[in-house]
Amino acid sequence: MKAIGFLEHLPIQDTNSLIEFSEPMPQAHGHDLLVKISAISVNPVDVGVRKSGHKKLTHPKVIGWDAVGTVTEIGEDVTLFQKGERVFYAGSFIRPGSDSEYQLVDERILGHAPKNLSDAEIAAMPLTSLTAWEAIFEQLGIDPTDKNNQQKTILIINGSGGVGSIATQLAHWAGLKVIATASRVETISWVQQNNADLIANHRKNLVSEIHNLGFKYVDYILGLNDLDGHWQEISQLIKPHGKIVSITENRRPIDLKKLTKKRATFAWEWMYSKSYYQTPDMITQHDILEQIATMLDENIIHSTLTKELSPINVDNLKKAHQLIETNHMIGKVVVSN
Repeated sequence: MKAIGFLEHLPIQDTNSLIEFSEPMPQAHGHDLLVKISAISVNPVDVGVRKSGHKKLTHPKVIGWDAVGTVTEIGEDVTLFQKGERVFYAGSFIRPGSDSEYQLVDERILGHAPKNLSDAEIAAMPLTSLTAWEAIFEQLGIDPTDKNNQQKTILIINGSGGVGSIATQLAHWAGLKVIATASRVETISWVQQNNADLIANHRKNLVSEIHNLGFKYVDYILGLNDLDGHWQEISQLIKPHGKIVSITENRRPIDLKKLTKKRATFAWEWMYSKSYYQTPDMITQHDILEQIATMLDENIIHSTLTKELSPINVDNLKKAHQLIETNHMIGKVVVSN
């Protein structure tokens, strides 16, 4: 089968930054499904893995962590899916990625694809939906059925990015008052389309921005960009007993003592943790994707696709990486067949 990956950590403009090569066709065993891929999405993690490192690899590394496709083969322990079914998933960080014709994926981290959306609309959703869902409902501990959510506020830093675009929708669905950050005319318009109640400009002082909106503190903060740059603001804005979750790592030490007197909680969200460590609750990612599929089909939430390239090849994947590297991408970019 054909696959696309890299041997060296090169700038995307380099001829060999991404290359096409052939791999043996994998076989499905155990809980694995073999999926024929029809569309993939590119995320910041793709760019990070491609760029980070110095050694030349002995075998090309296939990246890609968002896909929709059709099940062509199932392992002997599979119970959740059948051959011929359409599925969507983000995959595992420790296995070959989705930038290939076929991919092996554990059934416990896949969902049945939404029925009413195109391949591209679906491929935009798995990684960001899992990240946002786990961050909001698991790490922040928000119960989406709690009527008291209407009295609570969540600040989403970088509301127009991939995760922010779906996190804003999910937080709104859960009944929270959503303050999303955006700084440009087009990003402000986008977060409003995703049901943000209020907008704050993360290019300005966020403490002043939130105070000007009429809030001294916020109950929850979801950090999706530049934890170092926003930590001082985050620690000032979080309410006593409030909760903070971040998906971006710090580059220098952050002072957790700033949360001591407020008795605030800080947590990380990494969507790959469950499959990386094969945790007992790994199947919750299947459950989350099933719920996301239903919500998409019922128009409770909408796809965050904003750019589609076709077909799946080296040139289009390079274009998608370049879009991500601008740091101005709104929503999601998908490469489809």
